Amino acid sequence: MFYTIKDNNLLIAENEKALTRYYDNVFPLPENFEEGKYVVDNGQLIIDDEFESKKEQAEQERISLLNLTAADVERAIYKATGKDFDDVLALVTQLQPENIDIKALKIELKANNFYRGNSYVDTVGTLLGFTSGQLDAFFETNDYTKLLDEAE
Repeated sequence: MFYTIKDNNLLIAENEKALTRYYDNVFPLPENFEEGKYVVDNGQLIIDDEFESKKEQAEQERISLLNLTAADVERAIYKATGKDFDDVLALVTQLQPENIDIKALKIELKANNFYRGNSYVDTVGTLLGFTSGQLDAFFETNDYTKLLDEAE
């Protein structure tokens, strides 16, 4: 892959000839090139200092939007812990964690879909003994055995 910079914009082509036909300054892309890692600054291709944090934020946003049906979640909890939603509600009512509104949780447990980014997922998951990594893997795959894997 090759690139040139025209009007402070990065132009990329798979072969050198595609660019050298029209432009004089054509260079091979860095071996570690990936979309968003480099920016054009003052006519130069440089690494974006914020790339890693942007990449991490994008991944967190992607994970938070993963969702499963209520049936998927209840089935997985039952297979992993032997508890159903009624048992979960009883556990939360008994422990009364500060950050859980019991009435709101009852509504959440009746939802059609559970989103990974919902704070109740982490709170209830922790009460059931699941780590954030286990929950991420479960929502990524819809495989309840990910809830049984060793904590990361």
